Amino acid sequence: MSAEPTTPLNLQRFLPYRLSTLSNKISQSLAKLYSKRFDISIPEWRILAVLGQGTNLSAVQIAGLTAMDKVAVSRAVKRLLEKGHISKIQDDSDNRRFELSLSEQGQALYKEVVPLAMEYERRLLAGLSAQEIDNMDKLLNMLDQVVLK
Repeated sequence: MSAEPTTPLNLQRFLPYRLSTLSNKISQSLAKLYSKRFDISIPEWRILAVLGQGTNLSAVQIAGLTAMDKVAVSRAVKRLLEKGHISKIQDDSDNRRFELSLSEQGQALYKEVVPLAMEYERRLLAGLSAQEIDNMDKLLNMLDQVVLK
């Protein structure tokens, strides 16, 4: 039998809930800018964004970097491959393993979507001072270091 909490959970002040809901709201709002125009989903955009950094990655590495589950990554990778936005590169030492990279078409798409994402971020942060943005970045980095993994 578990002990009852002495204080009720206030979701509006519970950091994991607040970060999760804020992240979902931001992702969904940003997706409105690119989903219809470019026919890509949130998971597909996240994969394009990670691969757009110029490094070839495995699906497992992408899952780790994006904090998406392996099934969501697998489905999004399949759609991106079908659309021609990414390419598979077979690992010479292990035929079961492959890395992913942006295709030429994927690079062109990335170059179109990034300015929209950057403008969205600019508008999102417009009401904050440079010091507030710097403080937020530091706090997020600190939380990222202490999160239970």
